[in-house]
Amino acid sequence: EILEWFAAQPVPAFALYGWSQGLPMAGIRIDKLGAMKAAVRKLHALGHRRIVLMVQQEGIKPRFGLFEQTFMDELSALGIITGPYNLPDWGNETKGFHRCLNSLFQHTPPTALILSESRLFIAAYFHLARRGITAPRDVSLVCDDPDIAFCWCEPPVSHIRWDNRPVANRIVQWVDHVARGKEDRRQGTSPAEFVEGGTIGPVAGRGKGQ
Repeated sequence: EILEWFAAQPVPAFALYGWSQGLPMAGIRIDKLGAMKAAVRKLHALGHRRIVLMVQQEGIKPRFGLFEQTFMDELSALGIITGPYNLPDWGNETKGFHRCLNSLFQHTPPTALILSESRLFIAAYFHLARRGITAPRDVSLVCDDPDIAFCWCEPPVSHIRWDNRPVANRIVQWVDHVARGKEDRRQGTSPAEFVEGGTIGPVAGRGKGQ
């Protein structure tokens, strides 16, 4: 709704990331679909079948976003039966996030968690560590965004990353066009890649050679 409002205004606007597809406004987003599929396939190859993606509520309501739907489709393509377990609704609140983690690990705990944004990754990492659950020994953890702090971590965090330079160049180009009175409503994408770090591994009890 916010992007729709800006798109309807006479003042030029630029959508950095977000869901701007189909709107008459300039923008650029990161194409993380291929990287996410690579992460899911790697987890599957390591024996993971209970894979959960935790995202903000706007990714699943009122309908799944493209990233979330692709995640569910990829699980199905790998023969995994999907449902709310794989893409839980935790309400976008801190308490709800921690309640959801407690619930997930109560009966049939995930063997792998993919977390949207570094803040959710860090929150989950500490929450699980307090319960004696560590990565990659007990659960594999992946962040679907990069963070400068990840290069300081040991083991390195498995995550999805991209080059910020094409994004910055597109923004500068758009600003230059606007400054010269040139209409620019083009939208583009920048590719991402899956970086396999040390926070994923075989399912507990399954050796690397299996």
